Amino acid sequence: MEVVIPSKKNRVHPRPHDRHLHKLRHLVENAFLRLKGWRAIATRYLKNAASYLAAVQIRCLYLWLAIS
Repeated sequence: MEVVIPSKKNRVHPRPHDRHLHKLRHLVENAFLRLKGWRAIATRYLKNAASYLAAVQIRCLYLWLAIS
């Protein structure tokens, strides 16, 4: 395993970490945060698996179009 999250600034012996992996991890975490910002996905309002997948795909498309 590699350390991805950087240590605190006041740590006596800071651990080395991969900055590139940390940026990618942060990007993925933010994507999940924005995805769960939609109430239907966060509360699992859609009980059918196909409907839930469609809702996730619609939300991802909406987020992708917002940044394009």
